[in-house]
Amino acid sequence: MVSVVGFITAISDGVISAYIPLLEILPTYKGQGIGTKLTELMIETLKNLYMVDLLCDEDVMPFYDRLHMFRCKGMCLRNYERQNAE
Repeated sequence: MVSVVGFITAISDGVISAYIPLLEILPTYKGQGIGTKLTELMIETLKNLYMVDLLCDEDVMPFYDRLHMFRCKGMCLRNYERQNAE
């Protein structure tokens, strides 16, 4: 049996830019390198684009630092009551 334990998504215009809105790993599988591998594969897939952006909370910034992404300034809205999409 095959189970999905994580996924990553990207939205792109296919020409110049992409946005990575989601990287999700089941809690019991975190820390096993799955998120790192998924992100590396996505970055490789998008490598010909000028910009690949994502927004994340400060507590996960060190994860993306390790993947050679750099911190920048941006703006966002968050509705934390809807964080679990309920």
